[in-house]
Amino acid sequence: MINIIAHIYQVILAFSLYITMAAARLSPLDPSSFSRPEYVKVVNISLNLNVNFDKKILSGTTELTVEKIDKTVNEVILDTMKLNICRIYDAESKENVEFSLGDHVPDYGTKLTIKLPNDEKLRYKIAIDYQTSPDATGLQWLSPKATAGQKYPYLFSQFQPTHARSVLPCQDSPGVKAPYTATISAPHEFTVLMSAIRDGTKELSVGKLSHFIQKIPMPSYLIALAVGVLESRQLGPRSHVWAEKEIIEECAYEFANTEHQLKTAEDLCGPYVWGIYDLLVLPPSFPYGGMENPCLTFVTPTLLAGDRSLANVIAHEIAHSWTGNLVTNRNFEHFWLNEGFTVFIERKIKGRLESSKSQDFDAFIHISNLNEAVNLIGKTNPLTQLVVNLNGVHPDEAFSVVPYEKGQTFLRYLESVIGGPEKMEPFLRSYFDKYKYQSIDTNDFKAYFEEYFHDNENLQEIDWSAWLYNPGMPPVIPDYDTSLAVVCDNIVEKITAWNGDEPAPITLKDKETLSTFQVIYILQKLSETTAQSIVKLKVLSNIFGFDNIKNAEIKFLWFRICLKAHWEEKVDSVFHWINVVGRMKFVRPLYRDLYNWEKTRELALDNFRANKQNMMHVSAYTLAKDLHIDE
Repeated sequence: MINIIAHIYQVILAFSLYITMAAARLSPLDPSSFSRPEYVKVVNISLNLNVNFDKKILSGTTELTVEKIDKTVNEVILDTMKLNICRIYDAESKENVEFSLGDHVPDYGTKLTIKLPNDEKLRYKIAIDYQTSPDATGLQWLSPKATAGQKYPYLFSQFQPTHARSVLPCQDSPGVKAPYTATISAPHEFTVLMSAIRDGTKELSVGKLSHFIQKIPMPSYLIALAVGVLESRQLGPRSHVWAEKEIIEECAYEFANTEHQLKTAEDLCGPYVWGIYDLLVLPPSFPYGGMENPCLTFVTPTLLAGDRSLANVIAHEIAHSWTGNLVTNRNFEHFWLNEGFTVFIERKIKGRLESSKSQDFDAFIHISNLNEAVNLIGKTNPLTQLVVNLNGVHPDEAFSVVPYEKGQTFLRYLESVIGGPEKMEPFLRSYFDKYKYQSIDTNDFKAYFEEYFHDNENLQEIDWSAWLYNPGMPPVIPDYDTSLAVVCDNIVEKITAWNGDEPAPITLKDKETLSTFQVIYILQKLSETTAQSIVKLKVLSNIFGFDNIKNAEIKFLWFRICLKAHWEEKVDSVFHWINVVGRMKFVRPLYRDLYNWEKTRELALDNFRANKQNMMHVSAYTLAKDLHIDE
């Protein structure tokens, strides 16, 4: 009787969930998508689009090859966002097909349902003629003044997590992978780049056509497009860096070690399958440190430190070639499978190229970043779990450092439990090989880990539930080598104890013994203490040259310390920087600091409203929430 009641209860819960999903019009497999690939799946994408800088739109045709998974289903469901659909037809017969658009759901877009013939065929080619909206959330249209050359406009995309649907009708879920081809029409002066192999260009009287082929199946969020007046420099046998000519030589110097990093990643992870590994250094409004688009990693110009000290971000994006691009999270509730693994591999690359002490130092100092994020989000907030529930929560809203650093910490813990790198690294290669070209969830990873290490007597020590589903900080912090941090802690202790009148406890000679990351760590620790006096800060600025520092990580932390001290003369410099640099890692904390200082709160709000049109959607969206703006 009890079992029957329990069964009825489960049925009621399942039905309730079904009704909720139906009302939201979102898939039960992916709470961020309308698509239902378990019935009919997109298996190939072909794009033929024209770039119109004057109207800020893309127009043309997307052709989708779809395959019936369930033979009884006669419709395919796609995601769209503010697309102006002109016509949908059978790509082979050219006959129109029926379609319907659902109601617009804020932040998720509109469900597009296309009727399929009720016949015995399993595959169909559907063509969709359309144009994008000028405010497509996945595109950033830059005016000439926002570029280095200040003569030509610039276009780049950012589709992760769910913004591909604003540029092409698709099954916009990482659980759906497909190869793609593209033909892009643009004016003569422009270079077109995509996350695919370049397959030639054709000059026309009205512009030029650029062709691309991506044979490896990948999720829609990894389709990428950039159009600008660009130059390239070769970095290695399979790598180039692209940028505007004003900064191309600087970029070539900064990323000269890319091939070395790529080979190290291959030693760890297995063969690199994507053919080429190019970099595109974007204008400053790009909101991330990098974006791992296959064949064409997008990177921020804030990495141009002049001394290659921030090029480790490239190691992170290279690692994504396996962790995210080759093996992908099934939906963004399992985002840690992409990012936690990537940080873990990134630090292994760092350890091999530098030292194990450097690897551990990097991991150790980021525990502070994780702790700050957990405190900001809330120690009991379910968004600080590794596996999150995104029903009713947009992935942009859930984005934080947690899946990166808590995920990495979990993998480092697992490594220590099963016997160290000599046991973990063969597993990683096996894991990437087993799940290559697939999208998986956390249960898949857990099952394979337990299968692979089934005879390891320490396996039972792992509390999977606590790591995966408990909010807050990790249950265990690995025993990192902290010798490089101890030196910095001693300096921080001397600075905080110093009254500012006596000679400074650190000299220029002392400063020259510190690595860039030790200086970053010192500033990070100072930013966590009570506000330092402006007298102290002026002395430190003279010793370290903070006012003229090029390194963006150092500049960012220095500005945070200055704002915490209420150093008014630095406020204009902060505003100037955040109006140029769009990287959310820097801009969001600085805006929060400005908001929390009563004297600069209204200035921050006014500045955001005046400049948000120059930001990518994800930056403006998250900043509005940080600033408590309901628009």
